[in-house]
Amino acid sequence: MEQLQEGYMQSVAATAGCLFVKQGRDMFGADAMLVRTSSDPLGEETSFYVQLKSTTQIAVDDNVKSFRYRFEKREYLERLVRPRLGMKSLLVVMAIPKGQAKWTRTAHTHLEVMQACYWVSLEGTTVPPAQKPSIHVPTSNLFNAEALTAIMKKIERGESLHA
Repeated sequence: MEQLQEGYMQSVAATAGCLFVKQGRDMFGADAMLVRTSSDPLGEETSFYVQLKSTTQIAVDDNVKSFRYRFEKREYLERLVRPRLGMKSLLVVMAIPKGQAKWTRTAHTHLEVMQACYWVSLEGTTVPPAQKPSIHVPTSNLFNAEALTAIMKKIERGESLHA
């Protein structure tokens, strides 16, 4: 599941003109970083951390506003809600079909990944008291190249990433 999600993230990042940089070890609860160079030759890069989660326990229905994702460890959520002055951090969840053979479909013209990723900014939200807390992930927050580009622009302008 981890490899499928990382491949998805790399594909989206490449399409958006960004780099997907996998962390070699746990870094502030982040699994990877997304980086985009500035269009201004003298400008600096824009980047943010992502915590990647994948599961076969959720079937996403795009006819509803959100789905619930439950963290296995409370500290994973606690790291995401912490306000950050510098590098922002997002949660990216991939709901994967049960049965590994159903994860992709191929044709002569393309490879199709059978589920998408969804993102959410949890910075500044309240952590529920449960040991394994759950949060709502909006189905409108599809993680694709357009969304990644919009996220990068918001970070550059110092805007909130809350949907």
